Amino acid sequence: MENTGNTFVDKTFRDSDGNIVLAQMPNLPLIVWIVTSLLALVFTTGKINTVLDVLANGSLFTWAWLELFQGVNYFRRALGLAVFIGIIASKIISYNGLSS
Repeated sequence: MENTGNTFVDKTFRDSDGNIVLAQMPNLPLIVWIVTSLLALVFTTGKINTVLDVLANGSLFTWAWLELFQGVNYFRRALGLAVFIGIIASKIISYNGLSS
């Protein structure tokens, strides 16, 4: 039997079954983010756009949070952290008027 899960590389890229996992099928928060982001491109103004923006950001935040704390390996957790930081940074920039 092969010894998996002991090295840093194994913990970074392998799940508990020993499979290398870089990407997975989208879960519900990621699907909601994709759909609401696409709809926000269609409805570009008004209350509908505001609701879609809140839903998109909330679902992406949820996805990042879940990956950060429940990701199957260190890579997925780091991906969740990167997206989490990106969401916060983009909101800070837009609220400070540094973005259009």
